[in-house]
Amino acid sequence: MVNITRAADLAQVGANGGGWVADLGTAAPAGPLTQPASPWLPIGAISDDGLVQGFDEESQEYTPWGFTSPFRTQITKSLRTFKLTAWETARTTVQSLQYRIPIVDLTPAGGLTTFAETASPTPDRRAFWFIVLDGDISRGFYVPEGEISDRADVTHKQDQMAGFEWTITAYPDEAGNTVYHSDMVPVTPAYTGS
Repeated sequence: MVNITRAADLAQVGANGGGWVADLGTAAPAGPLTQPASPWLPIGAISDDGLVQGFDEESQEYTPWGFTSPFRTQITKSLRTFKLTAWETARTTVQSLQYRIPIVDLTPAGGLTTFAETASPTPDRRAFWFIVLDGDISRGFYVPEGEISDRADVTHKQDQMAGFEWTITAYPDEAGNTVYHSDMVPVTPAYTGS
């Protein structure tokens, strides 16, 4: 009989996690279990949908004359995104991201915060840090150049939590990388064939 190798401690449930944002050029925290310090600012409570790590890829297949299957495939698009819903919509960090305005512009005057949304937004790239935690598994995702590329409608009603649902696109940094991973995971045991 074939023995199927399985290790529950190598499987992950995204039980908990968080997100932070900082200005471009901010270095990543040392790892997923290191508390991000200033200038990192927390995004706060994220909906129970958690963090969605997206992969959007396209490729071109090359099939030679006389063949029915390709003999080469070339990746023509490789996009990384992160999707989440921020529930703390009154947090200045979150408002700054949602409306593409500097946090200093959200300082209340006499208890009232006022700002205007522009019809011609400029790029608003920032650094992002996300962590996903589950027992002994901790994953960190550092996006050195990210931008909210899609915002969902916001519903305000009595039986629903208002939230800002975002898709954050990761752009290449000077080294050509979009996402840096920093993971603490159990060691995979050596396969012995049994």
